[in-house]
Amino acid sequence: MLKFLSIRDFVIVSSLELDFSAGFTALTGETGAGKSILIDALSLALGERGDAAMVRNGCERAEIAAEFDIAALPHLQAWLLEQGLEGDESVCLLRRVLDANGRSRGFINGRSATLQQLREAGEHLLDIHGQHAHQSLVRPDAQRMLLDGYAGVAADTEKVATLYRDWQILRRRRISLSENAEAVAAERELLQFQRSELEGLGFNVAEWQELQADHARLAHAASLLETAAFGIETLSEADTACLAQLNALMTRLRDGMAHDASLGEILRMLESAQAELQEAVYALRHYQQRLDTDPQRLHEQERRIQGVMDAARKHRIAPEQLDEAMRRIMARLTELGGDANLAALEQQEKSAQQNYLAAAHKLSAARKKAADKLAREITAAMQTLAMQDGSFAVALLPLGQDDAIRGNAYGLETVEFQVAANPGVPMRSLAKVASGGELSRISLAIQVAAIQVASVPTLIFDEVDSGIGGRVAEIVGHLLKKLGQNYQVLCVTHLPQVAAAADHQWQVSKAAENGVTLSHIAVLNEEQRVEEIARMLGGVKITDTTRKHAAEMLGVTA
Repeated sequence: MLKFLSIRDFVIVSSLELDFSAGFTALTGETGAGKSILIDALSLALGERGDAAMVRNGCERAEIAAEFDIAALPHLQAWLLEQGLEGDESVCLLRRVLDANGRSRGFINGRSATLQQLREAGEHLLDIHGQHAHQSLVRPDAQRMLLDGYAGVAADTEKVATLYRDWQILRRRRISLSENAEAVAAERELLQFQRSELEGLGFNVAEWQELQADHARLAHAASLLETAAFGIETLSEADTACLAQLNALMTRLRDGMAHDASLGEILRMLESAQAELQEAVYALRHYQQRLDTDPQRLHEQERRIQGVMDAARKHRIAPEQLDEAMRRIMARLTELGGDANLAALEQQEKSAQQNYLAAAHKLSAARKKAADKLAREITAAMQTLAMQDGSFAVALLPLGQDDAIRGNAYGLETVEFQVAANPGVPMRSLAKVASGGELSRISLAIQVAAIQVASVPTLIFDEVDSGIGGRVAEIVGHLLKKLGQNYQVLCVTHLPQVAAAADHQWQVSKAAENGVTLSHIAVLNEEQRVEEIARMLGGVKITDTTRKHAAEMLGVTA
C-alpha cells in the first residue's frame, strides 16, 4: 500500500509531504483547488508522460517520490530482484524528476529506471480509475486476469499456457521439416555419407599421434641404423674405440696408485664412466635389433596418413579435429531424424494439440460460467450507481475458427468487458466508453464485484460521483467504504455523502502567497470534518442547521 508521498514544485504545489493510512480516504475541496494534483503526481511517479508545464512556474524542476509497503506483494519483490532494482526489505520507493526543459528521470529504490520499468512496477502497486488517468481495467490482459481470478482457474490457465508452448514447439519443428523436406533429405544423405567415411577411417586422436611417431621412425630407419652402428663402433669396436682407450688409462692409473693413492678418486670416476659407456653400447645394439625397416609397413602407414589428411581436408579442419567433426555429424543426424521422422513428429504434434485443446476447452467452460455470474453482479452494482438501465457483459470472443491454428497461450478466446449504459444502446467495449464518470462508476462496480481478486493494494477513484447525488451518492460512499476494508482506497469527491463515508478526510485548498497561487492539503480532525462536510452541503454560508446535518452524516455530536 501507499505509505508516503512527497511533492516538490509540481504545478501549484510548492512542497507537500503526506503520510497515508489504510482504509478509505476522501479528498475534498472547492472546485479548482487542485484535488486532482495528487493523482497527477502519483501518475507521474508511476511512469506516465510528463511535460515542462508540470514544473511550478519559476522553478528548475519538479520532484515526486512515493513510498510503498510491498510486504504482501511477492510478485513485485521477485520482479524488482530480477530487474536489479531491489531496495530495503518490504519497501519500494518510486521517484520521478522533471526538469523545466522537459527532461525526465526515473528511479526505483534509488536506482535509475526507465519509464517502462516505472509503469511495470506501478501495475503491481496502484490503480487509478478516472477520466484522465491510466485505467488497467480497459486492457484485455487485465480483463482476462480478473475473470480468471474471479473464476479461480489460475492453475488451469498456467497448464494451458504450458501445453500451448509444448504444442507450438512441435508445430514449428514439423513445419520446418516439411517445408524443407528436400533440403533436409539432401543434408541427411550428405551427413550419412560423411559418417560412413569417418566410420571407415576409424580415426582417433591417440592412434593418430602414435602413427605419426612410428612413421617418422620408419621413414628414417636407414639413417637411424647407420647412427646406431657408428655409435657401437666408436664406443667398442674400432681400433681406437673409447672403451679400449679408457681401459688402458684405467690400467695405468691402478699402477700409479702404488706411488700415489690420491689417483683412486679419479679411477673411481672413470670406472663409473666405463659402466655408463658399456650400457650405451648394449642399448645401441638392442635399438639396432628392434628397428623395423619393413618397406611394406612404411607404405601402409603412409597410405593411412594420406587417408586421414584427405578426410581432414574435405572437412576443412586439422586432423586432430576429426573426432569432433564426427560428433557434430551424429548430433545433426539425430536432430534431422530418419525418413520416418516427419510422420512421427506429426503424430507428436497432433497429440500435443489434443492435450492443449482439452485443457483449453475446460478453461473456456469455467470462464463462461464465471463470466455470466460476474456480469450479473457488475450489472446489479451498476444499477445502484445511477445507471439503472445499464448492463454489463463479459464476452468471450473466439480467436479463430480453424482448430489447427486456433488458440494461444491464454486459451481459445479473448476476454472483453462490454457495457451498455442506457437502454436501446448496443453493448460496446469498456475501452470505448466515452464518459469519464460512467467509466469510473463502472470500474467501481467491477472492483466491488471482484473484490476478492483485485491485483493491486491501492485503488484511486476520480469523478466516480459525476452526475449523481442523494441516495446514489450514499451508495457510492458505502461501496467505497466496503472496498476500504480490503484495500487502500482514495477518492476525489465533491459529494458530502461520499466524503462522510470515508475513514479519513483530507481538504485540498489553494491560496495566494506573495503573489503566487499555491495548493495545500490538510488532514482533517473530527471537528474540521464537520465544517468541511457542512461547506459541501451548504456552500459559502454555513448555518448551525447545516453543521448539525453534517455531524449526523458523520455520526458525531455537533
